[in-house]
Formats: sequence, C-alpha cells, structure tokens
Amino acid sequence: MSQISNVPVALTIAGSDSGGGAGIQADLRTFAFHCVHGTSAITCITAQNTLGVNRVDAMSKTMVKAQIEAVVKDIGVQAVKTGMLLNEEIIIAVAEKIETLQISSNIPQNSIPQLVLDPVMVSRTGAQLIDNNAVKALQERLIPLSEIVTPNRYEAQILSGIEINSLEDMKNAAYILVDKLTLKAVLVKGGGMSENALGVDIFFDGDTIKVLRTEPVYTKHTHGTGCTLSAAIAANLAKGENLLTSVEKAKKYVTTALKSSLAIGHGQGPVGHFFPLLRKEE
Repeated sequence: MSQISNVPVALTIAGSDSGGGAGIQADLRTFAFHCVHGTSAITCITAQNTLGVNRVDAMSKTMVKAQIEAVVKDIGVQAVKTGMLLNEEIIIAVAEKIETLQISSNIPQNSIPQLVLDPVMVSRTGAQLIDNNAVKALQERLIPLSEIVTPNRYEAQILSGIEINSLEDMKNAAYILVDKLTLKAVLVKGGGMSENALGVDIFFDGDTIKVLRTEPVYTKHTHGTGCTLSAAIAANLAKGENLLTSVEKAKKYVTTALKSSLAIGHGQGPVGHFFPLLRKEE
C-alpha cells in the first residue's frame, strides 16, 4: 500500500455554512481541488441556505484557539486563511494565537506561516457584517500579521478611507492600504464594480502594482466567491508558489468555477468548486 507523507496542508479559520456554498465548506473543497490537505478551526456556526442566513452562533474564543493549536502542533500547516471571524473577541483570540505561533515557536513546523486574510467585514452588496469594534480589532490586531489581505470594494473603502467608484480608485486604495496598514500585499477585488472595473482585481505588494483581468462571468450564482478566492491563494502558497502567482492561479480557478456555478436552491447558488467532475458527469 502506497502512503503519502509530503502532502501540503492548509488551515482555514472561518465560519460554517450549512448550505455548503461558503465558509469552511467552500474552503475545504477548494483545498481539495488543489491537492492540499484541508484543516479547519470553526469560529461560528450558521443556519443558512441560498436564500440567506437564519441564525449565527459563535464558538467560544477558547475553543477557536484550541482548534488552531491542535492542528498546528500535530499536523503542521504551510498556509492559513481566515474568513468570517464574527466578533471582536474571536478576532483578538485568533490574532493572539497566530502571533504566538508566528513569533514564539522554536519549532518551524509548529508555526503559522503565510496568512491570507479575507476581511469578511462587508458583503459585496455593501451590507456590514461585523460591528465597528470588530472592524477595529481586525485592523489593529490581525491585518498586520497577514501575508496578503483580500478586501472587496466596500471593505477596501472602510480600510483605506476613500470612496471607490473606478479602477483608478481601486489602485489608490491599494497604495493607501499597504502604506497605512503596513501590509505586505493587498488584493482589492472588483467583483462588485461595474463597466471596465467589473471582475478586475488590483494586486500591490509595495513594489509591484498589477491589474488582474479575467473575462466577466454573468451569473447570479456567486455565493462563496470571496471565500474560494482566498482559500485558493492559500492553497497555492501551501504548494510553494510565490504570492503573485498564487493570486493569479486563484483568480483563474474562481473564474472557471463561476462558469460552472450551481443553480441549486431557490436563491443564490454557489460556485462549482469541483467543475472538472461536473463536466465529466455531463
């Protein structure tokens, strides 16, 4: 029997989506697609479907920390992504645990490398998802620990302090974010934009500014795109790709998954994470 011991490992710290379209469910499917072993630390449990979220229950900060430590200290991870962290208490707890593992660990495999942070502060339609105290904790405690932050248009507006209505605004926001928040890199996403900025993302790492374009995909079934993109970036980083290549490959993956999005339920369906299998079935 052949056994595999060198498989890359990624960790998602995020909420559970009972409808399976976003959150840890989307992240784990994305990791699997990239042949990366997925592990998880659940921050909250939601009762939701394609029509919306009916209930959210937070995990205790102690349990969130315990999940992270259990995974890292036994299995080890090559990359981490965060999604919905829900509240100030959980954000601070995650930041404390990651900071401890990044700085204090004397054992390389027992550390947290390459953190991809999806802010999950505001939906792509502009609805704020966490309160102002949580936003502040995210800015001050967790974002500075990140390899890359992936805000959508409205999140980038909050973090940069400028209004974003054009491609040039997205570029300016990227410059401001790297400087203001001392980020290593940022990816300002244009999924909620219109006209020439639709589906265009801006990557900036302090040196290189790059406009990333893919063909727009017109579908209402886009649930989980933000989670999927950040998970795909983390998966590629776990496999040893550099940051820009990881972003480019992740964006291509999401675009293809959108083309095979799932028209399930009575509302907004998810992207088709396992599109090669879907096509084979057809």
